[in-house]
Amino acid sequence: MRAGKLDHIVILQRSVESVAPSGAVSSEWTDMATVRAELLQATADEAGTSYGEAETVVRSYRIRWLNNFEITTADRMLDGGVAYGIKDIVEIGRRRGLELRCERIRT
Repeated sequence: MRAGKLDHIVILQRSVESVAPSGAVSSEWTDMATVRAELLQATADEAGTSYGEAETVVRSYRIRWLNNFEITTADRMLDGGVAYGIKDIVEIGRRRGLELRCERIRT
């Protein structure tokens, strides 16, 4: 993995739930790490749905291996302020890197 190709700065986030004194549970995204990534592929696809046309944006990123924590498909990634849900995680080599397939989250 060449450092020069890691030209995107992305933020990996995890959902954390907290309980207020009143008993209300709230969920918010907290930053786990800011890492450099290589954008491998970006595709957009339009499909007809029951509510009209919908565009799906899928991106594949490559990042270096993270020893501090394990990334799961419950986490998400921010690239340029746009949130992407992690759909698939593939290990590259023996803990050399990770390839993350992500889909843009509609807000």
